Amino acid sequence: MKLDELTKGVFKQNPIFYLMLGLCPVLAVSTRVDNALGMGLCVFFVLVGSNVIISLFKHWIPSQVRIPCFIVVIASFVTLVDLIMHGYAPELHERLGIYLPLIVVNCIILGRAEAFASRKSVFHSFLDGVGMSIGFTLGIVGIAICRETLSTGKIAIFDCTIVPTFTQSPSVMMTLPPGAFLTIAVIMAMIKYKDIRKEGR
Repeated sequence: MKLDELTKGVFKQNPIFYLMLGLCPVLAVSTRVDNALGMGLCVFFVLVGSNVIISLFKHWIPSQVRIPCFIVVIASFVTLVDLIMHGYAPELHERLGIYLPLIVVNCIILGRAEAFASRKSVFHSFLDGVGMSIGFTLGIVGIAICRETLSTGKIAIFDCTIVPTFTQSPSVMMTLPPGAFLTIAVIMAMIKYKDIRKEGR
């Protein structure tokens, strides 16, 4: 049961490829792997922290104002991570831009607060936050690897050049929103195909 809570966000309920949540930052910052890793770590910190705090104080939060209270908790964690990143990673902070403070209204975080943390124990909420965060991070990093490789022919964070065998030159389209949608669509199609074959067995 505990293992299921941890792994469901990575596989069965991946927030990007199954739940289709939090796509705004995914489309915007997944042009580079380091951007994707930074956004993933920020979401991890905010989601795990807000899940734990909301679960801890859920009995003291009136049901009539639970959503505003959830947003205040989430906004507090976002402000903290924003200040830390501004101080210690200013270049990444600048590249993430407006999408960092917009984590406050990220559907993944608010959705987990409402659907899970407000109803479950602190420990299970912690596991849920960790699992969903890992699933989001793996998803956005995977998309970023595809987009950065196809758009520049290399992955800057690893300082290595990759020449895809199926293309003659890097594709500028992969740096644009259509490239993000196309990448997500291809990955989702592959996952769906695998699920259909698995059900067929």
